Amino acid sequence: MNKRTLYSVIAIVLVLCVYGYEHFLKEEDKAETIFEGTKAKQNTNEYFLPTSTTGQIVHHNGYSLSYNEAHEQAEWVAYELKKEHLANTNFKRPYFEIDEAVKTTAAHWRNYKNSGYDRGHLCPAGDRKYSKAAHDETFLTSNISPQEHEFNAGIWNTLEQKVRHWASKYNGVFVVAGGVLKGNMKTIGSENVSVPNTFFKVLIDNNTGNTKMIAFLLPHENSRKPLYEFVVSVDDIEALTGIDFFPELDDDIENKLEASSSYKGWSF
Repeated sequence: MNKRTLYSVIAIVLVLCVYGYEHFLKEEDKAETIFEGTKAKQNTNEYFLPTSTTGQIVHHNGYSLSYNEAHEQAEWVAYELKKEHLANTNFKRPYFEIDEAVKTTAAHWRNYKNSGYDRGHLCPAGDRKYSKAAHDETFLTSNISPQEHEFNAGIWNTLEQKVRHWASKYNGVFVVAGGVLKGNMKTIGSENVSVPNTFFKVLIDNNTGNTKMIAFLLPHENSRKPLYEFVVSVDDIEALTGIDFFPELDDDIENKLEASSSYKGWSF
């Protein structure tokens, strides 16, 4: 073997070693992330978490989610929005990243590219402005769902702002949001990410001494109707999704509140 050939072989071996080591580190980091993701963090009130129909719950620092691999998105994202979380900071918008804590592998952000749909946040970045880490964490692909721009920037955004108003007024609310992953849906990208026909948002206020709930079911289209016209019972959304939203509540309280579609007690 001449020197040139020997040097080429050595170079190839070094490249393979470096690649293998980097791959090992990446897998090690991923395993650590998944392990850490099994525990609820300080900003998630585990008591109010819904059930998972998929058995794959991931906890991040600022929110928790149940990932639905068949539809390549979360069936729900849940988080507590406290009054002290509300802030006017203006963090730079980061790039979307694949959520490495999803064991079945979260959808790639490229599925959304040139799809005609926004990467719609389920836990809004605007609800996590109390720190840069919490804000940036909302740009994981497990926290997004395909949304038409007019819907995302329209009535969905209006509802997000109303939730912040209630968080301030009632000293915090617990929020669960997602798309209804049932029926005939369009898909986008090479991974066939489902486009929900309807989105929901469910809130519970347990901070004012008088527990109350409110639930919204919004068709995936913009609307100029007032928000209260989209109020439904939690039971209605449970029937559509198969999700049990507040299983840890006392049954008498849960059954009474979840059957009601009244928005009495919520300021519009």
